[in-house]
Amino acid sequence: MEKTPVDAVVTVRHYYQSLPARMAAVRSRVQRPLTLAEKILFAHKADLNAELPERGKTTVGLHPDRVAMQDATAQMAILQFMTAGRSETAVPTTVHCDHLIRAKVGAFKDLEIAESTNKEVYEFLATASNKYGLGFWKPGSGIIHQVILENYAFPGGLIIGTDSHTPNAGGLGMLAIGVGGADAVDVMVGLPWELLWPKLIGVRLTGKLSGWTSGKDVILKLAGMLTVAGGTNKIIEYFGAGAESLSCTAKGTVTNMGAELGATTSIFPCDKRMADYLRATNRAEVASLASSLAEHLTADAEVLANPEKYYDEIVEIDLSKLEPHIVGPHTPDLARPVSQLTKDVHKHDYPAEIKAALIGSCTNSSYEDIGRAAHIARQAKAAGLKAVVPFMVTPGSEQVRATIERDGMLADLEAIGATVLANACGPCIGQWERTDIGKGEKNSILTSYNRNFPKRNDGNPATHAFIASPEVVVAYALTGRLDSDPIHEGVQMNGSTLKLEAPSAAELPTKGFDRGREGYAAPTENAATVNVVVNPQSERLALLEPFEPVDKIVGYQNLTVLMKARGKCTTDHISPAGPWLKFRGHLDRISDNMFSGVDNVFSDKPGTGFNVLTGQKGEELQKIARAYKAKTLGWVAVGDKNYGEGSSREHAAMSPRYLGCRVVLVRSFARIHETNLKKQGVLPLTFADPADYERIRADDRLSFVGLDKLKEGQQVEVRVKHADNTQEKFSALHSLTSDQIGWFMAGSALNLIRRQKQAASAAVAHPA
Repeated sequence: MEKTPVDAVVTVRHYYQSLPARMAAVRSRVQRPLTLAEKILFAHKADLNAELPERGKTTVGLHPDRVAMQDATAQMAILQFMTAGRSETAVPTTVHCDHLIRAKVGAFKDLEIAESTNKEVYEFLATASNKYGLGFWKPGSGIIHQVILENYAFPGGLIIGTDSHTPNAGGLGMLAIGVGGADAVDVMVGLPWELLWPKLIGVRLTGKLSGWTSGKDVILKLAGMLTVAGGTNKIIEYFGAGAESLSCTAKGTVTNMGAELGATTSIFPCDKRMADYLRATNRAEVASLASSLAEHLTADAEVLANPEKYYDEIVEIDLSKLEPHIVGPHTPDLARPVSQLTKDVHKHDYPAEIKAALIGSCTNSSYEDIGRAAHIARQAKAAGLKAVVPFMVTPGSEQVRATIERDGMLADLEAIGATVLANACGPCIGQWERTDIGKGEKNSILTSYNRNFPKRNDGNPATHAFIASPEVVVAYALTGRLDSDPIHEGVQMNGSTLKLEAPSAAELPTKGFDRGREGYAAPTENAATVNVVVNPQSERLALLEPFEPVDKIVGYQNLTVLMKARGKCTTDHISPAGPWLKFRGHLDRISDNMFSGVDNVFSDKPGTGFNVLTGQKGEELQKIARAYKAKTLGWVAVGDKNYGEGSSREHAAMSPRYLGCRVVLVRSFARIHETNLKKQGVLPLTFADPADYERIRADDRLSFVGLDKLKEGQQVEVRVKHADNTQEKFSALHSLTSDQIGWFMAGSALNLIRRQKQAASAAVAHPA
């Protein structure tokens, strides 16, 4: 059990001591040069003697080194863990309180309000962490991904986290993968974690960044090239001289936003910039050990010499030619250089006036990021300029906040009008109590965040959210308009023009980091004395009841179609965050938001649908689902391409399961969401012919044949009965492994875990 973050070095030391022998065993099996991602995956493979995995086809078991959970997802994960019967988590695990803090006034007041309004949840997470051996990071200590980078990430390791931006740690050479809470529970109880062996995209970086261009622009450019689905079931591995030129935290920005491409994760090879960061964050031993094992923490020389032979796809970006970019609105893959934005604003009639500028978040709140933004602010202050729009800054951690305050950067930003928010996710995830814009009012904002789906930041579907680097955001905050170009044309002021110098800043503080107010609480050694209490009357927390298995023949006949999503359907559409975050520990209560953002083909208003029991159109989908559930009538959700992209939130799978969903049938899935559905016992199917999506009508009844004998790779026959009594059928595909079919048969993965533990306990109590 790790008593302090410093103790995490022991975990790393043990891993590195075993790595050479582990890699020797891997090489004897694989007999070919390896990419970095493959080295780390093989080093954590549960069964090295099993048949060699095939990319994109084989599901394998892995043993991660760590688990990390943020407070919104940790509630449901811990509630599930509590039903598994273990007294302590099997691997080092931490909980980070960063999602439940509303952004409205400023850091101190917002944090004070959060600690009061979320008291019940924080006490639950703190006592449960104490009870089960988890490290607990208090509210205000920082955003999970920044805290992981500062304290736990290490080159060559494997971490899973219950947040889609867990890949941030790839900037420190770690395979860091976002998962749902049920996946985390598997690892916490000591089971291997299952992953589809990913394909590999190699990104060769050449040249060197200069001027206004930053690490942010690398991933914004790549998002435009690969799209939001281009990384699905793939790892993005960066290499080349250009990779070495990026600071560790710039690498983290790049890997963080790899989640926007649907990638399993992204990673950079171990190098001097990582070692510098490790030493700056008081992990000199880790830096030394990693340097001594460099051959295991980078791709093999043969791979780098002939990457086309070893990666499934190669992309090249010349950093010397890369321009600063801005993406959006509404999707992170709508990319263009800053120099083209004015043209796009006019062409597409985007609101030209910027209503708010926001920087920071887990993606861009490093010392270097804030330093570059502060450099622009100092130029503005010297010229007598201030931000002409509301301007907010979100530090990523208490360590960053304390250091940039000590070094004067916060003062530089405040001098041009910045409001400093709490060290938390805030507006990036919808925790922005915005009062200047009415719901439905068309407006534009510019952020340095990672995600910009409609309603993502402020709950307003008409907000056009654009994303750029922090320094570019600050420059635009001085103009207040998207149809100006402060980078190339300067800022107009009193009849003259201020030509801004390109930003520059140190990547690490010369005086070292100031840890600020310590926010870590270690678990007690007297766990037996700790009680985890959940008030039965609470609206915030509720103990879980296991999902009942569904008969695989009768239970999948004549199912209704609750909704048919049109176009993009993210987890934000399926289970919105924002004000709903407070119900993340109460499955029934949060299910009131189910599908509330979905654009349903069968209804004119998002979040509504057709009730086959009443014949009424326009009812809320969650209310229709509850009516079906009351009649024990199972239902199907139909989706389009890349269904479930975005956040890892498993509520987007648990709420449908809770309200009676039996099958989700789509053209294609995002990785995490498909896994979450499997974990909760929902059958995820894809149309064998994507055109069959068009066949589904609002009043259809669907039957799924042969599920009692479901096997790997087997197609599922779908029979459709229309309201006019005509019938047709088509085939659907599933990706369940034999183990995952066991989850489906048991009603959920947790049901199977519980059943296996009960069987093992019975065998001990009553040996043959």
